[in-house]
Amino acid sequence: MNRLTATLITRNEEENLPRALAALGLADEIVVVDSGSTDHTVALARQQGARVVEHPWTNFAEQKNFAAAQAAYDWILNLDADEALSPELQAELRAWKEQSPQAVAYAMPRKTYYLGRWILHSGWYPDYKVRLYRRDRAHFVGSLHESVMADGPLGKFRGELLHYTCDSLTDHVAKVNFFTSLAARELHAQKHRHWLLPLLVQPAFTFLRTYLFQQAFRDGYQGFLIATMAGVYIFLKYAKLGVLVSGGTLDEARAWRQP
Repeated sequence: MNRLTATLITRNEEENLPRALAALGLADEIVVVDSGSTDHTVALARQQGARVVEHPWTNFAEQKNFAAAQAAYDWILNLDADEALSPELQAELRAWKEQSPQAVAYAMPRKTYYLGRWILHSGWYPDYKVRLYRRDRAHFVGSLHESVMADGPLGKFRGELLHYTCDSLTDHVAKVNFFTSLAARELHAQKHRHWLLPLLVQPAFTFLRTYLFQQAFRDGYQGFLIATMAGVYIFLKYAKLGVLVSGGTLDEARAWRQP
């Protein structure tokens, strides 16, 4: 049997975490790495049998790699707190545990629930994510849009990883504000200095690509919002880069639940 540890990183996730943990009965161990929650996240995690490790926030990849290092088993199943395994994916994983693995990491399609609707287009589906991997053959890279880098063959599951993203448009705006600040700082640290032309051109292009070519229009009003916010993301990222290039500073974005 392939024993595995499920890992999650958290900060103030009391609304999402119980749903994520409830679908992890197949895990041989659950490790939650928390970075200073002030709500009931830690208590809820312990109530559902998770081992909680406190660790100050660094970035997404480093937090997830730290969580994997705390595991008792080499196979790591990593979830975000706002995700959950579908029944079909749970069944696949249970069957996989009884087999001889043919890969060192496995991707699964992620389906997102956004403002009351499952999104099936808009460039959001199928959004394959590598979430099961051997920690001695793979690890997370990237401080912002983290992903798994593996040194061996990659497998795929058919069952869906369910993503319960923004609960409201306000939540989406706060999330965009948080991530565009991170993205602008990362671009500035990488010596990117050209911001005006991307600011003028790319937001409209991003909206049209998302709404027309990635068929966001098929996702109704929610698809229109996704396309609009995709353009807003690009606008804010380069506007904030312009602030940094001009010698200004960015306010800390604390509205979203991540540190």
